[in-house]
Amino acid sequence: MPRRFKDSKPYIVVFCEGESEQAYTDFLKKEFKDVASFKRPSSTGLFEEADRRFEKDKSYRDYAEVTDEIWFFFDVETKDVPKWDSRMKIIRHLRSLRKDPNIKVRLLMTTGCIEYWLMLHYEMLTPSVQTTEEKKRIMDRLLAKVPEYEKGNAVVTAKIANNYPTAVKNAQKTMSNLLAEGLPGLGDSDERNRWLCQKCLTFSNVHEAINYLLHLRK
Repeated sequence: MPRRFKDSKPYIVVFCEGESEQAYTDFLKKEFKDVASFKRPSSTGLFEEADRRFEKDKSYRDYAEVTDEIWFFFDVETKDVPKWDSRMKIIRHLRSLRKDPNIKVRLLMTTGCIEYWLMLHYEMLTPSVQTTEEKKRIMDRLLAKVPEYEKGNAVVTAKIANNYPTAVKNAQKTMSNLLAEGLPGLGDSDERNRWLCQKCLTFSNVHEAINYLLHLRK
């Protein structure tokens, strides 16, 4: 069983829905290697994948006691609304894998497609991003900014991600805007996250992970 030293960096395990989320995670791993240690599976997969890994894979299970945070990096879409209860059951189980304190489970969510989060690196906008046509419009808008963008391209994703200070400011605005729509609060909570996943209004809260990493540098 790995031992935890007082001055060791937070150990974060990230599960990604797609290859673009993986590429962005790899940017964060490199950008913030001074303050945090990251692990992510080579394959994509979210809640069921995490549950399976921590149950059966020794490289995850044996490190549960030194795992500080588990992140899920995914799109919020109307088709996934019925999945909330089953996902919440897995979240509670993952939290309990470490006692005093529990593992922090952080949901990094973006409405519709990750390209909306990437667009926030350039401008503030909150269009509907649910239908195939709406997602295509976001992709076209991103391609107008970054013509060489393609899903999973690590080099181009890192180029975009370097603008994260702008994305943080814009994403914070997308969240604040939802208070008028009934968002229960800006603080990370199960109640808030349930509301975000079930309402499927336009937002991204990926900035919360970046703010956490920036705070570690202080």
